Amino acid sequence: MTDTIQRGRQIYEGKAKILYETDDPDLVIQYFKDEATAFNALKRGVIEGKGVLNNRISERLFLLLEGEGIPTHFIRHLSDREMLVKRLKIFPVEVIVRNLVAGSLAKRLGLEEGRTPPYPLVEFNYKNDALGDPLITEDHAVLLGAATPDQLQRMRAYALRVNDVLLKFFDERGLLLVDFKLEFGLHKGEILLGDEICPDTCRLWDKQTMEKLDKDRFRRDLGKVEEAYQEVCRRVCGE
Repeated sequence: MTDTIQRGRQIYEGKAKILYETDDPDLVIQYFKDEATAFNALKRGVIEGKGVLNNRISERLFLLLEGEGIPTHFIRHLSDREMLVKRLKIFPVEVIVRNLVAGSLAKRLGLEEGRTPPYPLVEFNYKNDALGDPLITEDHAVLLGAATPDQLQRMRAYALRVNDVLLKFFDERGLLLVDFKLEFGLHKGEILLGDEICPDTCRLWDKQTMEKLDKDRFRRDLGKVEEAYQEVCRRVCGE
C-alpha cells in the first residue's frame, strides 16, 4: 500500500469487493477485485484490470456527487485498487433508477430495450442471494425490516438526485446512462451512498452508436469487455 493507513483483518468479501478493517473503527478499506459475476453468480469470470478501473471511476463519481451535496462513504484514494471509506451498516435494499428500458425490466414487462419511460423509474430489490435479490415494493421493504418508510423515501430522493447529476455528466461525455444500482447505509445515524458507481453497476451506452460499454458485454458474451471498461474510464476520468 502507498498510504499510512494500515489494512487490518478482512471483514467482508463480496462478488466484486473486499472490505478490511483499519485502526479506526469508523473507517474501512474497500478493495476492488477483477472477478465478475452475473445472473446471481451463476456466471463467473475475470475482467482483467476491472478492479483498478472501477476504483478510479467510482472515486471520480463519488467526488462529483459530494460536490453536488450528496453524502457518500468515500474519503480518499489509497492505491490503484483501494479507497478509504466510512464504515456503513448497509441497508439490505438495492435502489435502481431506470432512464431507458433494458435488462430485467424489458424481460419482465415484454418491452423493447431502449424505450424511454415518461420519467425515471425507481425500483427496490431485496438483497438476498438465496431469493435471487427479488424486486420488492416499499411496503415489502418495511415488512422485511430492511428500512423504515422515512429511510426509503430519503434513499429514493437521493437516488433521483444522483440520477440528475450523472445524466448530465455522462451526456457531456457521449454516454447514455440507461440505468444504475445504488446501495446506501447508515454511518452514525446518517444515510450515505456507499458501494461503487462504475460499469459493474451502471448500464452505459455510447450516444452515437448505442454500443454497450458496461457489464452487459460480460453477461451477454459480447466480447471486448476490458476495452469497454477502459473506454468508460477514459471518458469519466479524462484520460
